[in-house]
Amino acid sequence: MSFRFHFKKSFLTLLCILSLVIMALPGCGAKKEDGSEPGKKVVLNEVAHSIFYAPMYAAIEEGYFKEEGIDLELVTGFGADKTMTAVLSGEADIGFMGPETTVYTYNEGASDVVLNFAQLTQRAGNFLVAREPVENFKWSDLKGKNVLGGRAGGMPEMVFEFVLKKNNIDPMADLMIDQSIDFGSTAAAFSGGQGDFTVEFEPSATSLESEQAGYVVASLGIDSGYVPYTAFSAKESYINDNPQIIQSFTNALQKGMQYVNEHTSEEIAKTIAPQFPDTEESVITAIVERYQKQDTWKEDVIFTKDAYTLLLDILDESNQLTDRPPYEDLVNTEFAEHAANPE
Repeated sequence: MSFRFHFKKSFLTLLCILSLVIMALPGCGAKKEDGSEPGKKVVLNEVAHSIFYAPMYAAIEEGYFKEEGIDLELVTGFGADKTMTAVLSGEADIGFMGPETTVYTYNEGASDVVLNFAQLTQRAGNFLVAREPVENFKWSDLKGKNVLGGRAGGMPEMVFEFVLKKNNIDPMADLMIDQSIDFGSTAAAFSGGQGDFTVEFEPSATSLESEQAGYVVASLGIDSGYVPYTAFSAKESYINDNPQIIQSFTNALQKGMQYVNEHTSEEIAKTIAPQFPDTEESVITAIVERYQKQDTWKEDVIFTKDAYTLLLDILDESNQLTDRPPYEDLVNTEFAEHAANPE
């Protein structure tokens, strides 16, 4: 009797110990309050927080990343250089920025190449804002003017210069481009009296208009044509070590892209409104509609070779290119192709 008692007691003790050990194992006993399994944590560093990137926010708000098993942490880098630094340092798993930055790091001899695996926007997302309304604006109207521009070597500035050259305007000689103001501060500087024109993303362009401090006179997205403006990238080692995460992440992006292509500006605005709590939904709707009309978003997230070649041409024209890296060295379309055409 005594032996059986001690055996039963010891057995129960062992069961308790085993239960504690199992619960301590990764993934065991770690269900969330709603009973669902926790997703894989992924840190995404975005270059800026803009309605321009609606497909990504639609994917977040519609729960597509969660559906794919990803617990996404979104961080804003406020500049492609800062976003790339976060990726290279391992502070971020994935970067969302202009793909020109991956070309720069490649040409600088990065040991762990940062690869582009998905493209989001296919046009520039910024607008030229004048201090006064300009009827029948022509790019030649900028001659002799002071324009608040972007960081040298960044996509906003390079596309602006690309448009100027298309219209036979010398960016260095025919006007003055002020590049001394930090990204995100140009609208405030412009409303404070600096510059004759400024190049702005949304919602800054619309905000200047609503304040009657500026007037949109041209779209760089329309006048530059199709440009691989933003893409998602990660270090080659991270992609190789986490192919399923990259595939799941890309699947969610593709769903977000499909969402914006199948819904009205009002529906999209309502969906992404939580991402922009300080912007009225009617304003978000107007901005989304503006981007829709100029065919800003792709139908898929595949970064094509033609788009990459155009990127290099823009870099070359801006004297920012020391070498032309092969497409295959900086772009991986495997995940985007699978997301667009699942088996």
